[in-house]
Amino acid sequence: MRLFAAVVPPEEVVEDLAEFLRPRMEAGEELRWTDDYQWHVTLAFLPDVLDRNYDELVERLARVAHRHTPMSLALSGAGAFPSPMFARVLFTGVTDTTDALRPLARSIRGACGKAGAAPKGGPFHPHVTLGRFRKPTEATRWLRILDAYAGPPWLADELALVESHLGQGRGHRPRYEVRETFALGRASRESGAVG
Repeated sequence: MRLFAAVVPPEEVVEDLAEFLRPRMEAGEELRWTDDYQWHVTLAFLPDVLDRNYDELVERLARVAHRHTPMSLALSGAGAFPSPMFARVLFTGVTDTTDALRPLARSIRGACGKAGAAPKGGPFHPHVTLGRFRKPTEATRWLRILDAYAGPPWLADELALVESHLGQGRGHRPRYEVRETFALGRASRESGAVG
């Protein structure tokens, strides 16, 4: 299974960002824009989870969620990977006024490793991918345009475990399926994981 653990912004946050981007998307033919229903903040990417490790992974993620409290987040600004001069990915950043997102990501990555589902990727950099350039592109004009964005804050109180089905979405994009959700903090003690 190809999975990722993520925080998914609520509908009103997604709508606000989509409204900001809509008029700008037409000017971005060099970008393949992501669909707004796929926007999320990846905490750990797990490209090859074996079926036999899934249950332990779910148990460990539930314990992590239990230990971490909800976070105040907002989407804001812009950036590019790997760099603004040779951009392949355009993203908006994540403001975390509670300074809780990085510790949560560290705990999740550790739990995944212990469950036999080692995460892949570089250091954690909280972001939401907005689009991918068709070839390496100098993206400073996009960064200037999108840097002005400041979305509404929200209380992130849930962690999602999502399966990515490559090539099954619109335009051969991945199709995402939420497999599990875990309430953060006290709520997780009351209700546990929801599958």
